[in-house]
Amino acid sequence: MTSSILVTGGTGTLGRVVTPLLAGTGNDVRVLSRHGRDPKDGVEYVTADLLKGEGIESAVDGAEIVLHLAGAAKGDDRATRNLVRAASRAGVRHLVCISVIGADLMPLGYFRAKLGAEGAVEDSGLPWTTLRAAQFHDLVLYVTRALAKLPVVLAPGGVRLQPVDARDVAERLVELTLGDPAGRVADLAGPKLYGLAELSRGYLQARVGRPTRRPTLPFRVPGKVGRAYRAEDNLVLDGADLGRRTWEDFLAERVAGAERVRGR
Repeated sequence: MTSSILVTGGTGTLGRVVTPLLAGTGNDVRVLSRHGRDPKDGVEYVTADLLKGEGIESAVDGAEIVLHLAGAAKGDDRATRNLVRAASRAGVRHLVCISVIGADLMPLGYFRAKLGAEGAVEDSGLPWTTLRAAQFHDLVLYVTRALAKLPVVLAPGGVRLQPVDARDVAERLVELTLGDPAGRVADLAGPKLYGLAELSRGYLQARVGRPTRRPTLPFRVPGKVGRAYRAEDNLVLDGADLGRRTWEDFLAERVAGAERVRGR
């Protein structure tokens, strides 16, 4: 039996991996996007704006399952409330949401907005599932590329990350989307823990082809944010599901050879 599935954020980092996986299951998949597109590979694209609340009801109409992946630097809570209202009116039977590990603990606006989005889903009255995941390798790559412009390797004390591959998250989300509503499920993190300096050195080595000779610059992250990172509020060290692909695996595919340059 096939289902009609609406994916928000289907053109983003995670959505570009999830959407073809869902389409490959034989279900009817449509992607909500702010910009119209022609159908491709059996996927329909519908135009709506979650933040503005425009076009959402027509986009949701007829969908049995909604997979909510859309996200931004701010406003996720408001966008999710708009989506929930439309999904409730449409009688959606399963609402699946991606969130971030530490949403209830990290004193940063993005995390607070994600927590608000979680609350909107939980209070929707709809059957729901929420998966919290660690930061994607793609985001860490963006950060380490920017840091590579510095002559030193930054080493903020007590800051550790457990980045996860978007493909591992996508595969888990497909399972959850096609399964029964499960509420808050086990978090999903990467298989290894890294300090920021270790992540940066890994990137530099993949890019250059040998270990970097750049000096390390230790420093202390101040304030509430620094205390939260040192308390490891952004991590789940026990009870999380772990992805298969490491930072080193990701770099071997995305950086080694493709970005090979001379330098330190």
